[in-house]
Amino acid sequence: MRERLAELSPDAILHGGDIGELAVLDQLTEVAPVLAVRGNIDAAVSDVPEALVVELMTGDVMKLRLLLIHIAVYGPKLRAEVARLAQSERASLVVCGHSHVPFIGRDRGLTLFNPGSIGPRRFQLPIVFGSIDITQASARLGHIDCETGKAWTPPPLGKSTARH
Repeated sequence: MRERLAELSPDAILHGGDIGELAVLDQLTEVAPVLAVRGNIDAAVSDVPEALVVELMTGDVMKLRLLLIHIAVYGPKLRAEVARLAQSERASLVVCGHSHVPFIGRDRGLTLFNPGSIGPRRFQLPIVFGSIDITQASARLGHIDCETGKAWTPPPLGKSTARH
């Protein structure tokens, strides 16, 4: 999976938690700088924060401010405490993990993004990772299938039988 990430030459890698062993972050750092949050299986990892506010820049211009947090949604809906945190931090995007279900959605005026999981297959979920492409005009969210290297499109929220 590291090879698929390296093909994109990312400026940074965001990890939404459930790291497992810290060696995973070391391996990802070989591809690009890593920003990570602690997941529910990472309770003993005190060096990794529970939440991070990240500013994505183009040159000296901030293009996007996001909140990176492990558990952010209940089903397709943003948890109230996470919405309050994102709003207080002036974030317009919440990037989360936990469910390993890749999706892009909107709730409470915020964009929600779960990049999926490149770890072991869970249930019938695809093995994908997310991408955030910052351009002069916009930020585009997407998913990449780790097996094919091609773009992957999640089903619309509410159409999936997987629990978030």
